Amino acid sequence: MDAPTETDVAHVAAAIGDPSRAKVLLALAGGGALPASALAAEAGVSNSTISGHLAKLLDARLLTVELDGRHRYYRLATTDVARALEQLAAIARPLPVRSLNADTRAKALWRARLCYDHLAGRLGVAVMSALRERDILAAEWTVRSGGATDPSADSPPSAGATAPEAGAAATDVVYVLTPHGRRELTAFGVETDRLPRRRAAVRYCVDWAEQRHHLAGALGAALTARLFALEWLRHGTYRRVVHLTDAGRDGLATTFGVPVDRLG
Repeated sequence: MDAPTETDVAHVAAAIGDPSRAKVLLALAGGGALPASALAAEAGVSNSTISGHLAKLLDARLLTVELDGRHRYYRLATTDVARALEQLAAIARPLPVRSLNADTRAKALWRARLCYDHLAGRLGVAVMSALRERDILAAEWTVRSGGATDPSADSPPSAGATAPEAGAAATDVVYVLTPHGRRELTAFGVETDRLPRRRAAVRYCVDWAEQRHHLAGALGAALTARLFALEWLRHGTYRRVVHLTDAGRDGLATTFGVPVDRLG
């Protein structure tokens, strides 16, 4: 078997690096599929121009295309693409706000949004924190040895790992669903024993707006879907933006102890 070669990071970076293509990717970062005409409007380019941008994103394997009769719909190729966009946003400079509409949209994205199929923004971070405080999720640590440890690995470190002391070797955190958490979420309507096996159950993203973790992975997607099913969340006017309903404010506070009154 041939040894793996280095990956072509520059090719992917070049595909993302154009402002119009970046807008296309961010428009799809909420997990939906859109036609070329809608993506052209998001990117602020003509329908004839968008085809070239979409071709480059398809070539870089950042998008996939779905056919529905004569119509073509584009979506992010994998959840890892959304995860990469979130990480890039965490180190990127803020865009200048040049209109009231842009300012309103930016604040709405900061408060609560979808990161592909899971909850992000200030609300997503607050939910993640509450799940930890309620012992639904537990944090465990692995010591890096000979390279960075993948914090989303399917095989977490042994149970009972504790937080590293000051001055200890560099570590990576992983989150695991506790037995108590499995019971609590199952009672809440999240079928934790039926999460898709093709995807890591518990992952996290470093939220670009809050610089803290929000819940990703199959569990993050299932919990978010349940919040929508209960009508605790609703989609906003802006793409990716979600809003907490009155029922959601009461429900999250009562069920998980989320401090919704402090979220703005």
